Amino acid sequence: MRIIGGERRGLKLADVGEGDSAAHLRPTTDRVREAIFNLLINGTHGNPVPGARVLDLFAGTGALGLEALSRGAARAAFVDDGAAARALLRRNIELMRAMGVTDVWRRNATDMGPCRGAGYDLVFLDPPYGMGLGEKAMASCLANGWIAPGALIVWEESLPPVVPAPLEQIDQRRYGDTIITLARNPA
Repeated sequence: MRIIGGERRGLKLADVGEGDSAAHLRPTTDRVREAIFNLLINGTHGNPVPGARVLDLFAGTGALGLEALSRGAARAAFVDDGAAARALLRRNIELMRAMGVTDVWRRNATDMGPCRGAGYDLVFLDPPYGMGLGEKAMASCLANGWIAPGALIVWEESLPPVVPAPLEQIDQRRYGDTIITLARNPA
């Protein structure tokens, strides 16, 4: 896995090896990550990345949030409750030299609790496929103020997710066995 664009383009991230099936560690492929950022940067909704505060739920290796930092996001918060994922994530943050602009939280993304600061502008959501965890995480984030008005949500799943109100689905694309859904929180 590598950072595919921006200031840290080409940086090789920590090797996942065989992954961690028990922790459902399944990194977003470079190809799908490139497609996601092409949708964000070239989409009709304007480029949300520069200056964004990013929330990366079910962060795993952190590749999505780190890619956003490489492309100009101001700060990224990573949420994962898996020990293997957090170890890889911390290594990748070190490789990116991004310690000063990142937060790593050991937390269940489906039960976020109250947000103690401003909501996030750009949310990446890559739950274990087919378990309904994305819907639970979005409900928790919406109920607890984690998603800013006007925020863009990038949701990766194997099946089309049920996008909860008040979020509005604005795009959906299939890349192999992965479906990327873009949604916006009304301003």
